[in-house]
Amino acid sequence: MAKKINLIIDGIPVTVDEGTTILQAAKQLNIHIPTLCYHDDLCVAGNCRVCVVEMKGARTLPASCAMPVAEGMEIMTNTIKVRTARKHIIDLLLSEHNAQCTTCYKNGNCELQNLAAEYKISEPMFIDLVPFKNYQIDAYSPSIIKDDSKCIRCQRCVRTCEELQHVSALGVAYKGDKMKISTFFENPMFEVVCTNCGQCVNRCPTGALVERNYVEEVWDAIYDKGKHVVVQTAPAVRVALGEDLGMEPGEIVTGKMVTALRRLGFDSVLDTDFSADLTIMEEGFELLGRLKKALVDKDPSVHLPMTTSCSPGWIKFIEHTYPEYLDNVSTCKSPQQMFGALAKTYYAQKKNLDPANIISVSVMPCTAKKFEANRPEMRSSGYKDVDYVLTTRELAVMIKQAGIDFGELPETHYDSIMGESTGAAVIFGATGGVMEAALRTAYEVVTGREVPFDGLNITPVRGMEGVREASIKIEKTKPEWKFLDGAVLKTVVAHGLTNAKKVMDAVRAGKGDWHFIEIMACPGGCLGGGGQPIPTNAEIRQKRADAIYREDAGMKIRKSHENPEIVAIYKEFLHEPNGHKSHELLHTHYRERERY
Repeated sequence: MAKKINLIIDGIPVTVDEGTTILQAAKQLNIHIPTLCYHDDLCVAGNCRVCVVEMKGARTLPASCAMPVAEGMEIMTNTIKVRTARKHIIDLLLSEHNAQCTTCYKNGNCELQNLAAEYKISEPMFIDLVPFKNYQIDAYSPSIIKDDSKCIRCQRCVRTCEELQHVSALGVAYKGDKMKISTFFENPMFEVVCTNCGQCVNRCPTGALVERNYVEEVWDAIYDKGKHVVVQTAPAVRVALGEDLGMEPGEIVTGKMVTALRRLGFDSVLDTDFSADLTIMEEGFELLGRLKKALVDKDPSVHLPMTTSCSPGWIKFIEHTYPEYLDNVSTCKSPQQMFGALAKTYYAQKKNLDPANIISVSVMPCTAKKFEANRPEMRSSGYKDVDYVLTTRELAVMIKQAGIDFGELPETHYDSIMGESTGAAVIFGATGGVMEAALRTAYEVVTGREVPFDGLNITPVRGMEGVREASIKIEKTKPEWKFLDGAVLKTVVAHGLTNAKKVMDAVRAGKGDWHFIEIMACPGGCLGGGGQPIPTNAEIRQKRADAIYREDAGMKIRKSHENPEIVAIYKEFLHEPNGHKSHELLHTHYRERERY
């Protein structure tokens, strides 16, 4: 049991656990201390000094985010000394900041702007003392724009990239007034090991790192009468969009979102969840095929364990860090890209449309999806499969621009043809969701019975632990799957690329005896993606996850193989899971597929 520490903050006694910081203790009293470099997800840095407080008996003002409490401490958070120090610190930050706030993408959601307004920095002292640096904007990446002129050097992005993602694409360069956040040899982010995950964007307090914005391009497509504009929405968007439109975290806004998209002018509003169900069919049968070749055919060239391929940030990570295991990655495209390929083939045929006139738009919780859509292999329809990717935040911008009162919208359903989905598809948005959805279908395909968990809820793969293992014994199989009778399918789930590294290091060391691995690049899975509403922290991500599982529980159909539109597309167009047509459109490296 933790030792208890007694202290006084602003005249109010408080008792907290040993190791608690002054900032955390103040929060327990609902006393707000401003911060910039501090973030709940990251280690303590104490770089910005905005959170300074006065401590009785101390000559200097300690940073409350970095100072642990001590018995008998007396802390003052709002003295004239503290307020003056904070105002000067904010003023100094503004002196080096490109404060063109009205044209900044983060206008209205900038922590430095909020502090300047709160402390009324109307007559800056230092604005003319430091000449403004003529920084170049790095806009080469299709996912992330880096503008050093708006950077306050808090290093949140550096700590995010190193601690949460183990990528270290960003670091601190130079010293003194020349210090800056830089990439390797100051190369564009597009040319370094950046995975495009956008976690740095989610934690940047200013507009120094933002997503590449495609709002105007989408508006232009909608206004073009010669184009048929189709939009798909990812599962994690429906449990987060409301946060940017005045609602609390964890509210499910699926029906309102569909209505809003129609009012924006999209010709057809469809669901990425449909192609998530399709991914389960393709990925599940791919896994079963690999197991058959390994166990029955004794084929030494089969690559196990097989990993998921839904997360483009994870794919970029394994390409950079573990390229020798690329053959272990499922050949399935992500649900976004499967949908894009079918929008300009299957959907075009059903609607009697020229695919050249179809504009395919996706709304994703992820900045890496913007990069993924631009990969050269993502043109299997004969066109660019997904033309534009919007983040959840960008969709909220469009809804606001259109003057839509989101909270008062009626709820409507997705359009037909690629608009029907199941609870299994919804849980793709949470870490462990792909694994759970795959097990629901694979177990039933092999045995003819539902997976033996209460109400289809495979709880061992749920939760927010960084790495989670689960095993399921396969018994009394169908005759064609007899080779799996009695087998124990071993799985592991990881979220956040630091945890992905732990799993892959175990595989590399021969310690992991898993058959199937799910990895999502972002903390919490897609619901914590780099394109989701800001702020993000563990509590908000948990509320989004709870909403996803509520949505799943309320669905009429909760298994991918029972989706009637999935049954129809195989009957009419794809013919069979993991077949020739599927590999042409829904998988990568089709010509190499035979070696599996």
